[in-house]
Amino acid sequence: MYDYLIRNAIIVDGTGAPAYTGSIAIEAGRIAAVGDVSGKAKEVIQADGAHATPGWVDVHTHYDGQVSWDDTLDPSFSHGVTSIVMGNCGVGFAPCPPGGERRMIELMEGVEDIPGTALYEGIEWGRWETFPEYIDYLGSRSYTMDVGTQIPHSAVRNYVMGDRALRHEDATADDLAAIRQIVEAGLRAGALGFSTSRTIGHRSVSGEPIPGTFAEKAELLAIAAAMKAAGKGVFQAVPAGVVGDVAGPEHWTTEQEVELFAELARASGRHCTFTLVQNGNRPDQWRNCLAIVERANASGMTIRPQIATRPIGLVSSLGSYHMFQRRETYLKLADLPLAARAAEMRKPEIKAAILSDRDIRPDQPGTMANVYSLLGMAAAAMFPIELPIDYEPEASTNMGARAASAGQEVADFMYDFLTAGDGEQFAILLGANFFDGNFDIMEEMIEHPDTIIGLSDAGAHVNLIFDAVGPTYQLIHWVRDRRRGRRLPIELLVHKQTASNAQLFGLQDRGSIEVGKRADLNLFDLDRLQLGRLKVHRDLPAGGSRILQSASGYVNTFVAGVKTRENDADTGARPGRVIRG
Repeated sequence: MYDYLIRNAIIVDGTGAPAYTGSIAIEAGRIAAVGDVSGKAKEVIQADGAHATPGWVDVHTHYDGQVSWDDTLDPSFSHGVTSIVMGNCGVGFAPCPPGGERRMIELMEGVEDIPGTALYEGIEWGRWETFPEYIDYLGSRSYTMDVGTQIPHSAVRNYVMGDRALRHEDATADDLAAIRQIVEAGLRAGALGFSTSRTIGHRSVSGEPIPGTFAEKAELLAIAAAMKAAGKGVFQAVPAGVVGDVAGPEHWTTEQEVELFAELARASGRHCTFTLVQNGNRPDQWRNCLAIVERANASGMTIRPQIATRPIGLVSSLGSYHMFQRRETYLKLADLPLAARAAEMRKPEIKAAILSDRDIRPDQPGTMANVYSLLGMAAAAMFPIELPIDYEPEASTNMGARAASAGQEVADFMYDFLTAGDGEQFAILLGANFFDGNFDIMEEMIEHPDTIIGLSDAGAHVNLIFDAVGPTYQLIHWVRDRRRGRRLPIELLVHKQTASNAQLFGLQDRGSIEVGKRADLNLFDLDRLQLGRLKVHRDLPAGGSRILQSASGYVNTFVAGVKTRENDADTGARPGRVIRG
């Protein structure tokens, strides 16, 4: 007898093959039969035409701290994710020398905008020092999904070189030997890869680029040698220049970086993945990088650029970051409850004072709170987030156009928008991938055979970016609702969120609906799949805030044959375990 039998589902199996109607049997955590299935089951689920897919595999997350205090791992859990890879962008918490917590937190807080107070209070510091010990710590816990992790370059460099790493000194021969040993040991212990960041935009809260940003080729080749010796792992990188000159001039072009990654892939014999987006300074740079990737892959390497299915968007609200948050008068009101703060700010004398005030810069030059300046400069280009959400908006609906129609200055209009009602309105700045005002370049990126879908940043930028909802969003927008261009086949989007990601990281037991594979599955009603309103929740340790967006339309999610969600609700099951590469 099967544990579960899902009948009459539209099966999108993750391989890219055409969808078909059939049944799926689950037994002992595995897919026991697919297609025309007979037999009895402990529970029969009548799908009635809902879509059945593999569980989403998200390979770019930052739950490195959250795994200590949270077994749910939202926002990913609410959006059908069943396997995650964290430890991206060269930041993480292992190895960590005794007493070295503060430095690790300052790096993560600066790069990924996770409140330092939450990381201090929520992480079980002292449970590990080395990377193998960190893997063992993860292995002692249970989650809603499987958790894999990578070895972060900044942590390794800091562990080996101490203050010299923060000064960006070149690694000595002894340093290289130690780095190589740590990386190889981490991979043998189960790390899924090694990650690094080479863009100066990734900075500690002190304002300095993180360790590893300027690492020379010799250091990267030592890491490649460790990966070759272990015979395991993916090399993940954020290349210099990928987002343009937002943070200042880079040391290398992104094309030079991708050529280097190809050399590292060749030297290590391992797969490589890196962040790829369109930037405003060099809008065709991404095409040049894809051409390099095509040549490298044609010669036998496996390089998979990570692309996003939506623009990299920065959101603004009164309860998170906004252009007025450092105004002198506002700072006196900042600790009021949100609704009371909005009401106070609507008083004419308070509004006049804030609009005319000077900004008080944050003490820490690398803290994300400095984004207030960018949000002010870009206010006219921002779009309100209204239900139903317009995911590919026309310029005629932005704040600048609305302000002009209302006969107001942009700052005045934005102020009224943010303070209306209980102060729960959100606006979004659509940046990377949206410089042409449409999604056409993302369409090209998605359809390119060498790309994978990543860059959700789930668990990070908790008050600024909410791209962790991407797996749900891309079904709604790209498959079902897109108006300003072609819709894309569901088989393509599912393949790039499941099997292609699993294959890249060597997770051969998941990512497709095939007999013998793990029963990591989603069952959803595509017609009623929706995203809810953005809301600020103060549910992080030490009262830290984060933005979450709910999903509706998921009938079930299974992890290793265990039902973790039913009708958009948590069942309480925690079958997720650490993934060891």
